[in-house]
Amino acid sequence: MLKTKYKRLKGSQILRQRLLLATLSHTPVLIEDIRTDETWPGLRPHEVSFLRLMEKICDDSFIEINETGTKLKYKPGIVMGGRHLVHDCGTSRAIGYFLEPLIVLALFGRKPLSINLKGITNDSKDPSVDTFKSTTLPMLKHFGVDLKDVVLKIESRGVPPHGGGEVTLTLPTVKSLSAISWTEEGMVKSIRGVSFSTRVSSQFEHAMITSARGVFNRLLPDVHIFTDHRKGPQAGNSPGFGISLVAETTKGCFISADTTVSYGHAGESTEFEEEKKELPPPEDIGEQMAYALLGEINQGGVVDSTHQGLLFLLCALCPADVSKVRVGKLTPYGIETLRNIDDFLKVMFNIEADPSNGTVVLKCVGSGMINLSRKHS
Repeated sequence: MLKTKYKRLKGSQILRQRLLLATLSHTPVLIEDIRTDETWPGLRPHEVSFLRLMEKICDDSFIEINETGTKLKYKPGIVMGGRHLVHDCGTSRAIGYFLEPLIVLALFGRKPLSINLKGITNDSKDPSVDTFKSTTLPMLKHFGVDLKDVVLKIESRGVPPHGGGEVTLTLPTVKSLSAISWTEEGMVKSIRGVSFSTRVSSQFEHAMITSARGVFNRLLPDVHIFTDHRKGPQAGNSPGFGISLVAETTKGCFISADTTVSYGHAGESTEFEEEKKELPPPEDIGEQMAYALLGEINQGGVVDSTHQGLLFLLCALCPADVSKVRVGKLTPYGIETLRNIDDFLKVMFNIEADPSNGTVVLKCVGSGMINLSRKHS
């Protein structure tokens, strides 16, 4: 039996992406010094939960965590996919944290994936499930994924601290992605959105919509923001409200911004503090998000700042052909993603700034990733 050679890494930054790239490139990794200097050293509950999720959709993977959680050995298996899987994401991070890597992994699985994820559907830290539905999944179309097989259904909503939300995700497998040249942003032609409320008055939604429309209607007429008021079991376990906005351009780009207001994540405040804390007024939230979306549009690029990492990842996984994309100002997450892609897939991007509008054009030759384990019908 050959001794497994592990790629040695240090620290906890972008752990889920490192594990995703390790799985796709079949690279065993040994990650040391995970938060060794912090009061609570080691892996966080959401990172352990993500590892458990990897175990569920992969066959023959090996995970070993030391007692303090500061050292992780991971030997990837074969991505299987599968139907009727269930995973509890916990309440330390939202479902959005798990969805991004899951989407990429599922495309390179042996069988199509159908999974039910439980936890927090909307929070202020991770992209909400509404944003995934309206912006992230349509992005896959540019890479040759058939969207008729891609479904994200919101069964119930859940906000921090106690969650209680549930979504069902269905994704097909692909033989390979197709390389893209996607540099035209176009002009914004319409704005869509969803405002939701759980265990609070539905007036909160209307207040958010009115203040958001107050900003947009001065700029364009085609603005539709839908309401989604949940009651009973569908409203999860905590009170909260939020809004997700999406701008669609004439060239088929989707730019998004979203937030959620609730009483914070579990463990962040004591019970005594929770009672005193007042939530900000919904009018302010609607207006803030409208301006946040305008800020994202102003930056330029074919995706917003939260989707840069995923866009670069999909470009790197394309066949050995040139892909070219335009983004706004590079985010720290985007830059870290480029480093990880170079580390695991040996794909380097050529980065050129466009001084005329402050955007950045990136080109790369894909790694030629082919899904060899896919079952042919």
